[in-house]
Amino acid sequence: MAQTLERLTGRSDTMRSIRSIVRTMKTMSAINALPYERAATAIEAYRETALMGFHAFVQSHGPLPQDTGAKGAPIVIAFGSDHGLCGNYNEIVAQEVDRVARARPGTAVICVGAQMEDALTGQGLTPETTLLPPANVDGLGRLAGRLIGLLDQRRGADSRGEIAVTLVFTRRAEHGLQRPVAQPLLPLDPALTAGFADRPWASRSLPQFRLPPDRLLASLIRSYLFAEIFRAAAEAMVTENAARLARMQQAERSVDDRLEDLTAEMRSVRQSEITTELLDVIIGFEALKRRRKTKRRPGTAPPE
Repeated sequence: MAQTLERLTGRSDTMRSIRSIVRTMKTMSAINALPYERAATAIEAYRETALMGFHAFVQSHGPLPQDTGAKGAPIVIAFGSDHGLCGNYNEIVAQEVDRVARARPGTAVICVGAQMEDALTGQGLTPETTLLPPANVDGLGRLAGRLIGLLDQRRGADSRGEIAVTLVFTRRAEHGLQRPVAQPLLPLDPALTAGFADRPWASRSLPQFRLPPDRLLASLIRSYLFAEIFRAAAEAMVTENAARLARMQQAERSVDDRLEDLTAEMRSVRQSEITTELLDVIIGFEALKRRRKTKRRPGTAPPE
């Protein structure tokens, strides 16, 4: 009994240690998600500034050329995780990448995250380039700049200088859920560019520029791409930490349930052990009484 109780005590101590680790991971996930969520909100102002620049450009130089991108070299940028404990997060993104790649044969994949690369390999896709996800919020800008540089290289390597880029990442949905999305990045959405020409200029002062139109348009496009990639990376990091938080909450509930079972089992074993000891005492006492009775002689008084 003592050995069984000792084993149960050791298992209970182990489960309490695991619960402490799970609780720490849950707290870290909640803390890590907040800066990325703020970054995803803050980049919206930068994006709106870039769109306002497009609007001003259209007011001065006319509508932007419409490009369907049908002939562009297809590229998919997949934002995944480089850490574990987030369930099937990478597998869900990899399935969406596979769906997009099947629609455009010859699609090149740029992967963010080492475990994302493993998930893509499981889908039969081999990324051409794998980048590490940002370790903190400051790394979002560096990642976006690095991806834009890779797109510039691919555009320069294409004979026509045309690429069609799609961002695949997870986005927050209703009721705390996440869902994978495939967001076209290049060419620019025709509805977006056409809207600039239809929208009236709000100010009485007409926009003026010092840069040549081609350089100005290239700068605006680059700023818009930076904002979109930055936002996608930030959103992916938020949902990754949210997925990890959900898994840690499930693990915490499972550990608590197991601790309750172990505690109940330990109480039962303790009670059985105490009952056995009491029975041993009672049996020993009864045996001692019988022994004393057998030693008494007839007609003699019991010892005082």
